[in-house]
Amino acid sequence: MVLSGTGGGSRRRQASVPDLVEAARAGQPRAVARLVSLVEDASPLLREVSAALAPYTGRAQVVGLTGAPGVGKSTSTSALVRAFRDAGRTVAVLAVDPSSPFSGGALLGDRVRMSDHAADPGVFIRSMAARGHLGGLAWSTPQAIRVLDAAGYDVVLVETVGVGQSEVDIAAQADTTVVLLAPGMGDGIQAAKAGILEIGDLYVVNKADRDGAEQVRRDLRSMLALAERDEQAWRAPVLATSARSGTGVDEVVDALEEHHVWLLDTGELARRRERRARGEIEAIALTTLRERWGGLEGRAELGELAVRVAAGDCDPYAAADELLEAAHA
Repeated sequence: MVLSGTGGGSRRRQASVPDLVEAARAGQPRAVARLVSLVEDASPLLREVSAALAPYTGRAQVVGLTGAPGVGKSTSTSALVRAFRDAGRTVAVLAVDPSSPFSGGALLGDRVRMSDHAADPGVFIRSMAARGHLGGLAWSTPQAIRVLDAAGYDVVLVETVGVGQSEVDIAAQADTTVVLLAPGMGDGIQAAKAGILEIGDLYVVNKADRDGAEQVRRDLRSMLALAERDEQAWRAPVLATSARSGTGVDEVVDALEEHHVWLLDTGELARRRERRARGEIEAIALTTLRERWGGLEGRAELGELAVRVAAGDCDPYAAADELLEAAHA
């Protein structure tokens, strides 16, 4: 397959998928960006891209950062990038942003909030639109992670949009999930309500120089101590940082490494990645089924069945069976 297109009235240089993959693995950011774009746009070449990348995946350490708006996720991400680079590791960042209601594109620009690293060849940054997904993760995020993994980045940081309880979706995509909190926002109680105490591998109280930070740490530690855990289970640390000044960031990097070693030693890394692959396969299969059926939401039968269910003449399960039979016929 050959990629081609137009831009500014001139024809782009043609490039095959194998050429793009080779260029991406050679560290060319333009090639990486084009592969991510193919994923995000659900290109017809996506199957070929996925097949070409598959042999090179499974090497990157995937870290998810989540938390409520205002806790300093972008600043923390930038600080972590700097710490990883100081340690000689290459880093890719997927910043999953809110979507424009008009264009469907990301509202926040990666160059605006990550400008400190824009000129570093060892850092790749990409904003992706959530496009209405409540979990804060674009549907294409798992496949974009595979692109960055295959491109040879040592660490892939996935920063989510921060939209509340559905932020737990990040746990399905990351090897290690970092939950960020901040003082003065009722975060300790909100963490329990949102269920993120069940999915965090590391808890980081950012803006630790503010009043109330130590109280948030104590509250989190108390709630984590109450949770029933297997004796062999990972004990999530509660750390404190001031991402803007860099205080405590090295301790977070050390904890990430310690968790990664634990994942390898216990076999949990393989189990998590298998669950991730299972979810990705299921999502692709369901999307393919919808495409083959021509989109169930556009079928005339759906409106008729909805009227019957609303009137109590039919139950929704029976209606779903009828719809599937009509679509398959």
